[in-house]
Amino acid sequence: MSMTFSEALKAAMSNRGISLRKIADVAGVSYEQLKKVGQGKSRSTNVDDAQKVASALNMTLDQFLNGGIEAPNTIAIAGRVGAGAQVPVFDAYAKGDGPQVECPQGLSPRGVVAVEIVGDSMEPIYSAGDLLFYTRHTHDCIPDDVVGHRCVVEDEDGMGWVKQVKPGDEPGLFHLISLNPGATTMWNKRLRWAARVRLHWPAELTRKV
Repeated sequence: MSMTFSEALKAAMSNRGISLRKIADVAGVSYEQLKKVGQGKSRSTNVDDAQKVASALNMTLDQFLNGGIEAPNTIAIAGRVGAGAQVPVFDAYAKGDGPQVECPQGLSPRGVVAVEIVGDSMEPIYSAGDLLFYTRHTHDCIPDDVVGHRCVVEDEDGMGWVKQVKPGDEPGLFHLISLNPGATTMWNKRLRWAARVRLHWPAELTRKV
């Protein structure tokens, strides 16, 4: 049975353990309006804002108004990556056997995997526990379309990183630019593979299943 927007909002906050302000920030809607709805001072909100709130919670509007009872698609977490620290646990799980997380609204789960951020060296862009979603198209080369973009990469030593990939000084070498301006750039590194980040999802909104 469908809930009112206010009931669905309260259910989402309770089920996810997320604050109203965080929902408003991620959804890009007015916190004051959502607050009025939650306090019963406003009976509802407009359809566009309702859709934004549902999308921020990884749900369709119908799922949101039904308490999220429809089973969403899931994506496997492949492992963990860092920016300024050695993280040798990138492929910590066999393919597809890692923990599962709900697929964010608007992203097809086909061919997509996620990695979890370790440490705080990518603040304020990415935080510990955040998930990055990517599609790895190749297994033995670096596609041209990754150059100049934020990528999940694995270096020749098997370490996982999140860096901006730039051409190196010689063919087959790459400069890995840190997202934090204060961190050290990795010069002329050989990579096993690199894949562009398709979506960043804050830790507060992820839901492992």
